[in-house]
Amino acid sequence: MIRSLWTSATGMQAQELNIDVIANNLANVNTSGFKKSRAEFQDLLYESMRPAGAASSADTTVPTGIQLGHGTRPSAVQKMFSQGDFQNTGNELDWAIEGDGFFQIEMPGGDTGYSRSGEFKLDADGRIVNPDGFPLIPEIAVPNDTVSISVGLDGTVSVIQAGDGTPSEIGSIQVARFVNPAGLRSLGKNLFTPTNASGDEIIGTPGENGFGGIAQGFLEMSNVSVVDEMVSMITAQRAYETNSKVITTADDMLQLANNLKR
Repeated sequence: MIRSLWTSATGMQAQELNIDVIANNLANVNTSGFKKSRAEFQDLLYESMRPAGAASSADTTVPTGIQLGHGTRPSAVQKMFSQGDFQNTGNELDWAIEGDGFFQIEMPGGDTGYSRSGEFKLDADGRIVNPDGFPLIPEIAVPNDTVSISVGLDGTVSVIQAGDGTPSEIGSIQVARFVNPAGLRSLGKNLFTPTNASGDEIIGTPGENGFGGIAQGFLEMSNVSVVDEMVSMITAQRAYETNSKVITTADDMLQLANNLKR
């Protein structure tokens, strides 16, 4: 009887983690470039009380055994890198990647971070930076007398300067991708860093060799579906409630056993 108490407790702990993941997804439903997470679980070890195939007589064996499981545990919280919806902003420094790839961002200390969020700004030196002021890699500086900025599908950045109606190229965006993007480490601030699981970055030109192209004036929104998350939340709540009922039932049965001798 005690086994069921601990088994159900693992189920409740699992649903607590599940709700935590769902809460983070819903909290970031309006975060540009955000990728939702999914909690994954696996069953724990089994106690084999009678193995399948054991002899039941001199000439026969039992077709099925008796195994009792000990609950569940989290196995992974995986990022889902499906494409989010595009929002037309009309801002010439809002860029979205149509397909596979990440923007490269230079973080403090010189390390490179990777982001799907294309909300870019200009700093005091005219460099294109993310909302935290971290510059884009490769660095692109916009002249002070720039009237308009245009970005091509292949990442070519051109500007029109005051007094000159002819566009001039000032740089080119390079994007990165990974063999296993789910293995990237989330840092917050819409940034990821590679790990041994993600593999090394592969750098390329937008729109070529499987890399996504650049869409100027658009932002990729979160890929979180509020409806899906609400359904998952209800399922997790009911699973938590059911596991708590099992604990209550097991406790009642133990109480009945204790009351046999009175």
